[in-house]
Amino acid sequence: MEGACVELAGKVPAQPVGRSEVEELTLIRRAQEGDRASFDVLVRLYDQQVLRLAVQVVHSPEEARDLYQEAFLKVYRSLHRFRLDARFSTWLYRVVMNVCLDHLRRQKVRKEVQTPDGQDGETEYFQTVPDERPTLDPERVTHSREIGGRIAQALTRLNPRERLVFEMRHYQGLKLRDIGEMCGTSEQTIKNCLFRATQKLRSELADLA
Repeated sequence: MEGACVELAGKVPAQPVGRSEVEELTLIRRAQEGDRASFDVLVRLYDQQVLRLAVQVVHSPEEARDLYQEAFLKVYRSLHRFRLDARFSTWLYRVVMNVCLDHLRRQKVRKEVQTPDGQDGETEYFQTVPDERPTLDPERVTHSREIGGRIAQALTRLNPRERLVFEMRHYQGLKLRDIGEMCGTSEQTIKNCLFRATQKLRSELADLA
C-alpha cells in the first residue's frame, strides 16, 4: 500500500481536478473508510499545489518530489484523524509545512533563490536584485548570480520556521492569515516571525544596500 501511494503521488496532471466542498467531504469519508480510489482523487485534486510549495521551498525538483511523496504518504497514514468539521486544505498544508520544516532542519545548503514578485502592492525587500535574462551583459549576469548566492546563504542562517514563513510569504505569495492557519497559530505570530526573518536578512545583506 505504501509503495502504491508513493507511485501515485509522483504523477502530476496538467490541471487540478475541481470538486465542490460536498464532493470533497464525500471523498474524504470514503477514503477514511479505506476506499483507495477516493484517496487517489484527493491526491489528484491537491497534488500540483503541494508540489509547487515543495519546489518553492527547496528549489530542486528532485528534492521537492521526495517531499511531495512524503507529505502524501503522511496524509494517507493519518487521514483517519482528520475531523470532517475542519478545512481539509488547511489540514493538508499543515502536514506539508511540517514535512518542509523537517527537511529544512536536515538540510543546510540551498542551491538557488529566485527573486519574488511584489504582492498586494507591497515593496518587497529583494525586488531590486538583478535578474539573469540572457539579454543582459555577462558582468551583470555574474553579479546577479553572486547576489543570489549571498541571499541563499543568508536564508540558511534563519531558523527553519522563519525561513519557511519567509518562503511562503515572499515566494509562494500567501497571506499571513493563511500561513497562520497552516501553521496552527495566529496571524500576529506569523507577522512577528516574518519581521524577525526580514531583520536578520537585512543584517546579513547590509553591504548590498
